[in-house]
Amino acid sequence: MKNYTFFIVYLCFTAFSNAQTYEVGFFVGGSNYIGDIGSEYYINPNNLMGGLIYKHNINPRLALRGTFTYAQINADDADATNIERYNRGIGFNNSIKELALGLEFNYFEYDLNDYSKKHTPYLLLEIATFNYNVVKSETSVRNYEYESKTSYAIPFGIGYKTKLMHQVAIALEIRARYTFEDDLDYNNSAINSLIFGNPKSNDWYILSGVSIVYSFGRPPCYATPK
Repeated sequence: MKNYTFFIVYLCFTAFSNAQTYEVGFFVGGSNYIGDIGSEYYINPNNLMGGLIYKHNINPRLALRGTFTYAQINADDADATNIERYNRGIGFNNSIKELALGLEFNYFEYDLNDYSKKHTPYLLLEIATFNYNVVKSETSVRNYEYESKTSYAIPFGIGYKTKLMHQVAIALEIRARYTFEDDLDYNNSAINSLIFGNPKSNDWYILSGVSIVYSFGRPPCYATPK
């Protein structure tokens, strides 16, 4: 058992010590909410989102990544295909500030220093914390007092990235966020005018867009310097 533990630690240390390539950049695109109001389509960007991205490439198949995202979300029952929602006629606007950390798994080996490894699909597994607004109280009929709230989400996604030029890469990406909350749309069981939808169904938000990143750092031992 001791030898096995030592072997695992050795592999981890080797992977991190060989990783000398980093990526920084930005992403822009669209965002949408999925919940008790408006459209039922999962991928339906109707607002702008953007943010910053940082990656630490461990090897050609795996990278650690962190992102900060700012996104607007809104929905209106006028866009619903469900006739009951359409006739109800409510809507909302909110904003999300998110910090996510996780892993990026490349389907193929990826290395901008190697012509044969300059593009790949990839999967994302992350954990995220996000801040948004909720209704604190109703000050008068349909007038509300708001406050900020921080919660967690389970993010996952898919993407495709390729070399753009020199050490610059571009990627198309869709990230889905399952939250543990049902109040991104201001649903509030303590306020009669804000009780709607299914209280057992939590809200989602989706981020779809394109990222541009710049790679730097000494190429690791698995790469052939150009």
